[in-house]
Amino acid sequence: MKTSEDLRQLLDRIDHRGYPAYKDTKGMYQFARYVLSIEHVQGDPFAAPSKLSVCVAGRMAGFPRELFDKKHKRIALQDELARNFWNQIQQYSFQAKGSGKSGIISVSRCSQEILERTACELNPLSGDVTVRFEVGFPANGRTINARELKKILYDFLPSCVERSLYYARLDGRKVQKVMELSEDQAYIRSQLETMGLVAFVANGAILPRESGVSQRPMKGAVPFCSPKSMEVAMELPYRGKISGMGIPRGVTLIVGGGYHGKSTLLKALETGVYPHIAGDGREYVVTDAAAMKIRAEDGRSIRHTDISMFINDLPNKKNTKNFSTPDASGSTSQAAAVIESWESGSRVFLIDEDTSATNFMLRDELMQQIISRDKEPITPFIERARDLYEKAGISTIMVAGSSGAYFYIADTIIQMDCYRPVDITAATKEACKRFGEDPTTHAPNFVLPERGRRLHVEKAGSGAGNSFNRGGYRGGHEREERIKTKVHGKDSLQVGKEQVDLRFVEQLIHNEQTAALAQMVRYCISNQLFARYSVEQIADLLWNQIQQKGLPSISDSSYAAMGLCLPRRQEIFACLNRYRG
Repeated sequence: MKTSEDLRQLLDRIDHRGYPAYKDTKGMYQFARYVLSIEHVQGDPFAAPSKLSVCVAGRMAGFPRELFDKKHKRIALQDELARNFWNQIQQYSFQAKGSGKSGIISVSRCSQEILERTACELNPLSGDVTVRFEVGFPANGRTINARELKKILYDFLPSCVERSLYYARLDGRKVQKVMELSEDQAYIRSQLETMGLVAFVANGAILPRESGVSQRPMKGAVPFCSPKSMEVAMELPYRGKISGMGIPRGVTLIVGGGYHGKSTLLKALETGVYPHIAGDGREYVVTDAAAMKIRAEDGRSIRHTDISMFINDLPNKKNTKNFSTPDASGSTSQAAAVIESWESGSRVFLIDEDTSATNFMLRDELMQQIISRDKEPITPFIERARDLYEKAGISTIMVAGSSGAYFYIADTIIQMDCYRPVDITAATKEACKRFGEDPTTHAPNFVLPERGRRLHVEKAGSGAGNSFNRGGYRGGHEREERIKTKVHGKDSLQVGKEQVDLRFVEQLIHNEQTAALAQMVRYCISNQLFARYSVEQIADLLWNQIQQKGLPSISDSSYAAMGLCLPRRQEIFACLNRYRG
């Protein structure tokens, strides 16, 4: 391994040369207290910044093993270190001058959620800490400005590393609190099933967000307070006794007037599948880890999905046990989402009537009388929700504000009144008796689809005729083009020429999760997984590989770069199902 002095001398030699000479810096360099790796060097000052990493040996970093001896603790500590490094690096970005992207220093910016990222990794065996970041190598025009790069590598970077990655230089009590919170959150999650709950919302939680573009807690918001009838208590390992609203298994309805906090509560439950940082307000809002938001999604692709539980006997006689369309309607897309979520392992559905297809959710009594059942191919969700719970163990939490039909099938009814929940289950059931008979019809023939569904993606990575092959031959063999990926925020990705719309996969919360999904789709194409395995098998293969070898193992880079963040298995399913191929 080369030394930091070797790098300094190299930079002196290439100073004022053409920009491509920076390529000579690629390699590993031993600094006094860490190893610097220059893994990819940009082609010119206007290209994407160069990829670097710093590795601090575990004995130097000095983090006590009890801070990362469990997976959730390790992820929480990685998250804290990534935030520390980001805070330090910001003050130095663009302090080195030059043309194009000269002087930029960037690292992944963490959201309010605690996620596993390639930006910072802690080896669970050795305690080694690795951070990955990007640097715009400075230039004047397209001429190397080594003096400015030396500022970054020998002045700025050592200061950032020293202040953010060594336990002795950090606030030990704060780091301890990060570990304690992760333990408490993991304990709540482990207790949900034991206590027969699908979600827990702690008293005192702040659910409203600052704005539609900010996930910080709203100042002056009404703290959450559980109805006494739904209040449960837990003894957490570190915080001690905590109480809050426990949402039981079954069909739960969230009702109330407009702007009273119905969707706010549901949104908190959606993001409750992830742990949150201290100060977020939702630290102790915990939802079943596999819970899935279900909604209508006009125009999405559906491939070989059995939606016959909800849609059958179409006028055109199209087979709904093996249904495909490149452009689904609202009701069809929502039916497919239910089936796909069940396939992904979700046993809790989160639904907001505002984002649902009306004809998928219910048919009122008058409509049923005028349009007879044999003339309506759609079996609404209201007629399947009880069977989904009683026969398949799938609970539903639904926001409703315009129809009282779901009152008759609900096990629990929560009214949001000025952001405060009220348990109105008993009173509502009495009102239903006075109102009259149950207007809903329980549909017959409840049968879950068979497993083992394949997507049948045509020619994905299989040779001539697909969009990933470049014309031309080398040595008599067809030359394969590298499959390119592109990410457009968290809402969409592109693999080759095919775009995947993820706008309505609402539990994706960071663009780096989308970047990871893009790499997964690319990996599936490159390894011809679509042709060989079912969608469940593909998701399992991807998930197991990542758990064993890490996120970089599915990337197309020869090095592990920042910019990838692990989505849930449910989002992997959602992405694969929306890939048209």
